[in-house]
Amino acid sequence: MSEEVKKDEVKPASLVEEEIVITEHSGYKVHTGRLPVKDDKGEIEALVFFMAYVKESEKDAAERPLMVVFNGGPGSASLWLHLGAVGPKRVVLNPDGSLPPPPYTLEDNPDSWLQHADLVFLDPVGTGYSRGKDEETEKKFWGVQGDIECLGEVIRLFLTRFERWRSPLYLAGESYGTTRAAGLSGWLTQNGMALSGVILISSVLNFQTLHFDEGNDLPYVLYLPSYAITARYHGKIARRYLNMPQEKFLAEVEKFASGPYAAALFAGDRLTLKDRKAVISQISAYTGLSETYIDRANLRIEHIRFGKELLRDQGTVIGRLDARLVRRSEAKNAERWEFDPSFADIAQPYTSLINDYVRTQLGWKTDARYRVLDGLYNKWKWVDDQGYADTAQNLRTALEQNPHLKVLVTSGYYDLATPYFATEYTLAHLGAPPAQRKNISVTYYEAGHMMYIEEKSLKKLAADVARFMNPPGHSNPPGHS
Repeated sequence: MSEEVKKDEVKPASLVEEEIVITEHSGYKVHTGRLPVKDDKGEIEALVFFMAYVKESEKDAAERPLMVVFNGGPGSASLWLHLGAVGPKRVVLNPDGSLPPPPYTLEDNPDSWLQHADLVFLDPVGTGYSRGKDEETEKKFWGVQGDIECLGEVIRLFLTRFERWRSPLYLAGESYGTTRAAGLSGWLTQNGMALSGVILISSVLNFQTLHFDEGNDLPYVLYLPSYAITARYHGKIARRYLNMPQEKFLAEVEKFASGPYAAALFAGDRLTLKDRKAVISQISAYTGLSETYIDRANLRIEHIRFGKELLRDQGTVIGRLDARLVRRSEAKNAERWEFDPSFADIAQPYTSLINDYVRTQLGWKTDARYRVLDGLYNKWKWVDDQGYADTAQNLRTALEQNPHLKVLVTSGYYDLATPYFATEYTLAHLGAPPAQRKNISVTYYEAGHMMYIEEKSLKKLAADVARFMNPPGHSNPPGHS
């Protein structure tokens, strides 16, 4: 049996430590391999795949900032941030982030965050090339707390083996990766690993803000501004709103969402017919949806139904990850979309290029499948008893215990996965002391969930991160920028 096949065996006896592959590139080295996660008896339960970029520098490497990066899902590997915005190589898409024709290519990324910190990309257990000794053992890590503890231990082990305990430590996560980063901020702080900063990209810390469950009206309120700006982008609203400055338009929609709309949902069956008609009329004006459709939906529109309904007359569906991106749909009578057009635009190029890149440029060879986005969401242990997963309080704890901790929060206006108004709501209810709230900065993008696939937003994100990593002596309070 070849060495390549051995790397992917998942029988208990096959989980043994492997040599780390080191490759030299122009101005940096990359360490590629898997770090062990052990049980109380010292036996390896899982191997976590990582790719660490270490920049050549005259400074002592131990003093250079270190940033740990991961995506979300849960069940997603780190390829999106790795080859989209953060690493020294970037997937080439069309300028607006849509899908180019194959073959797909990588290009040098002049805006790589490697100029600010050494980078460690982690793939949680069950993603990428990270594996547990068997699926029963992997389930231990497939949950909010198990995931945090596992990656917290991997970070501790990396700091130890690479002698980086003195390095200023940063976390960067996207989507569920922000849930993880917030949770890790508390775990690392409580385990003596001080953080200098956390970057939350398209964040969700409190899942009550996203789950369209019976009796939970909060998401309908928080999604409305994203529906409105999406309808505006696609030209589906009244001319007076098309010509209104965007900042003024969003302020009006946000005020309506958190005021009359929230009150109407709260009223339930007590809502008068007159008030109901007024609210329906205004939702229709903001979203471009018909009053009949809104009335039939009982004022409550789920994001996937919105994505199917907005351009139904054109036989087109809009993306969930990026509502700017669209696809033709033959299922014109369907209630929900058949697939997410914006994910379809990125899945193939990113998957093919991460597989090629790891083998040919990083020299880590295996016949194993690189698990890009496996279906762990429905296998995830979200809470111990009942309620919604929420790691916002972990972040608050980290801010309270470390007054020097800085947080950068980034949101795309056309993100229907983690809407920006939901992020604002969570931050407004964080409960952090006023002095620590000043350490949180928020910035917005004319793009979607993965704002960096759009070239202008990629440049803006790079500039925002540069300011965050190298502040001019003060931090900006949260607000639209």
